[in-house]
Amino acid sequence: MRPPFPVPSDEDIRIVSAQLGRPARDVIGIPARCVCGAPTVVATAPRLADGTPFPTLYYLTHPAATAAISELEATQVMNEFSAILADDEDMRTDYQSAHEDYIADRDSILVVPELDGISAGGMPVRVKCLHALAGHALSVGPGVNPIGDLALSRCTWSPSVCQCLDYSA
Repeated sequence: MRPPFPVPSDEDIRIVSAQLGRPARDVIGIPARCVCGAPTVVATAPRLADGTPFPTLYYLTHPAATAAISELEATQVMNEFSAILADDEDMRTDYQSAHEDYIADRDSILVVPELDGISAGGMPVRVKCLHALAGHALSVGPGVNPIGDLALSRCTWSPSVCQCLDYSA
């Protein structure tokens, strides 16, 4: 889902807070959801309420997805993905486009001068945080963020299978 996002409900914020194990802050939308409807990715304001610039617009919150991406990161797959970027010109071009796409989405909400040219997850030249890259890929759909797509294809979690916890109050 692209900005502008529908305002998240109180229930969305409650579930995200439960997923994170802390109060959710400055959530401006839920751009990706589990097949059951629970939040999977949050969109966070480009400038937090306390004035802090915040570059990470899309971030994975679903516990099963987060755990699967963390397991993938633990295998040092980011080194492999970085090598692919170094060797594959088409992948570099697509990753650069994903970087530009991310910035355009964030800037459509609020331009924060301190974040000029900064996206998330190491884009456009590194692979740094698969949680942010997978969150971007889940939010905007396949074919936009090639490293996010690759990470999702390699992890043990699937967006088409509900693995949610019981978020009842």
